[in-house]
Amino acid sequence: MPNALHPACSLFSTARALVLATGLLVGALPAGAAELKVGLASEVTTIDPHFFNSGPNNAFLHHLFDSLVDVDPSGKLIPGLAESWRAVDATTWEFKLRRGVKFHDGSELSAEDVLFSLERPGLITNSPGSYTSYTKPIVASEAVDRHTVRLKTASAYGPLALDLTSIFIVSKKAAQGATTEQFNSGAAAVGTGPFRLVAFRKGERIEVARHDAYWGEKPEWDTVHFRVLASDAPRLSALLAGDVDMIEAVPPADLARLKTNPKFALATHTTWRTLFWHLDQFRDNSPFVTDAAGKPLATNPLKDVRVRRAISKAINRQALVDRSLEGLAVPASNINAPGIFGYNNGLQVEAYDPEGAKKLLAEAGYPDGFGLTIHGPNNRYINDAQVVQTVAQFLNRVGIRTRVETLPLSVYFGKARASEYSFALLGWGSLASDFTLRSIVGTPNPDTGWGTWNWGRYSNPAVDTLVQSALASVDPAQREDLARQAVKLALDDYAVIPSHHQLATWALRKGLRYQGRVDEFTYAHEVRSTK
Repeated sequence: MPNALHPACSLFSTARALVLATGLLVGALPAGAAELKVGLASEVTTIDPHFFNSGPNNAFLHHLFDSLVDVDPSGKLIPGLAESWRAVDATTWEFKLRRGVKFHDGSELSAEDVLFSLERPGLITNSPGSYTSYTKPIVASEAVDRHTVRLKTASAYGPLALDLTSIFIVSKKAAQGATTEQFNSGAAAVGTGPFRLVAFRKGERIEVARHDAYWGEKPEWDTVHFRVLASDAPRLSALLAGDVDMIEAVPPADLARLKTNPKFALATHTTWRTLFWHLDQFRDNSPFVTDAAGKPLATNPLKDVRVRRAISKAINRQALVDRSLEGLAVPASNINAPGIFGYNNGLQVEAYDPEGAKKLLAEAGYPDGFGLTIHGPNNRYINDAQVVQTVAQFLNRVGIRTRVETLPLSVYFGKARASEYSFALLGWGSLASDFTLRSIVGTPNPDTGWGTWNWGRYSNPAVDTLVQSALASVDPAQREDLARQAVKLALDDYAVIPSHHQLATWALRKGLRYQGRVDEFTYAHEVRSTK
């Protein structure tokens, strides 16, 4: 078809039409305008900041929208649109808004925009992943004045500020009554963030332009072009060819090649994503546990803390990191990464001790070991299938005869959440240890939402009490102390077995630098030139 548009021309036409229709960008960019091209590893599915709560969506939406409370690259809470916040009493929080903050359309942020933005997630009925878990604790809200908001919770709730890092603030005037499609078209995508939306082509490309009236540090880039390059090879090829200036999620097999290439620089950061093993601790007959001959056991050895400790001692975490993970991780002693709220510095990485593991197994009544099938995904975490295979080899050496089954994430998670496995790998990231404990080792309770990711159905009332006390404290120091106590109690009991903290890696062309982030997000406004 000789008259068919080249894809690049088609994209330009789409962007131009969107610009003319929405007025998002006025006038052409000046000659020599600073431009950044970013290769994303995951698809951004929507521009609606309250529709689908997913990591890739949230990472991109931070370019367009702000939250009341923000997170720095190391995972610490910092002021966002709220310059300060405080607990007035155990159930009342007050947020003071920055003055003079401008939306992309030039209007000024007010308390009414904040109240509307906190209400909007609950009005969306067809969300594939709701943001309401962050707003449910709020039972009442009021605008004290144009720049002061007060929020009430039903009971004492310390993590409210952390919850609000996940709720983006939109313009009430632009978003009231707007559909998700109107956000995706750009018509309703009016935020206060460092960039304004120019064009969005789902699954392919996104273009943004600098918001010159941004209240914070101004981005270095006039425009940023994001390309979705979900497969490793095309993403790396785009970087090597100069089609993009930086990529996230560098393929592990290509790290050595990039390290020695003077045209590129690498940035790495320990992430919030900790990988650990869930163990079946609620059934007497676990489906994938057998005796040495392969016959079902009358009792479940994983319910014995000595067996769980033996398994932990059998894993050589440093060797796992060096060989199976190609250095893209660090051994873990906690259920969250170092620096995360509630991280317990007193816990040490379990020492590799195969002889000690054999002794514990014998004490528990399994001198000849037992049979165990271990499960994991094969397309979710860094070299996850190799991790499962390596751990199986470690367990074999202490007499636990292992079989391995790895599955695509789409199959694996459903079975794992239904507790179909005996020993299964999970990666988890959050900015607070009490949040993590509530989800992964809290006694499962569908009414409260506790234990939603507790595949082994571990239950310890003492741990639950400490976690509940931490979450109910509005004193940050007290809350963190309680969270650290809960982490120690749970891990002394081997509620789960920590494995490693993943490292996130970015590759950039020479002349650019990026600090990296614990949340693994890629922020164009934090990319700087070195010239």
